Amino acid sequence: MIVFRLNPSSGVPPYLQLAQQVRQALSAGVLVPGDQLPTVREVVSQVAVNPNTVFKSYRELEREGLVQGRPGAGTFVLRRPDGPPPGTHARLAKGLARWVDTARTAGMSDSAIEALVRTTLDRGEAVA
Repeated sequence: MIVFRLNPSSGVPPYLQLAQQVRQALSAGVLVPGDQLPTVREVVSQVAVNPNTVFKSYRELEREGLVQGRPGAGTFVLRRPDGPPPGTHARLAKGLARWVDTARTAGMSDSAIEALVRTTLDRGEAVA
């Protein structure tokens, strides 16, 4: 089961945050093809957003071919996004969690960590 969370200070629209969380759950193996996504009503009660926000998020995922809405039945996972298999994703997530813990212990704030990751991604730096 996926539990949604929204970060109002992220600058990312809520519908994109919801879609990204579904993509991440698919990549991590939390959701697999055939699984049903939470209903719009369930998501609205979970994160207190407008139902249209959830509809927009689910439509975005449908457009990508990851899910399919079935009238009267709900929205179901069709496939995982491209990328490494769930085991690899989980291993990388654990390594990242350790790195974030080390950064926090060193005194970095979450916003500083996010900025460092964004800068690194933007530069395309690779570890030698």
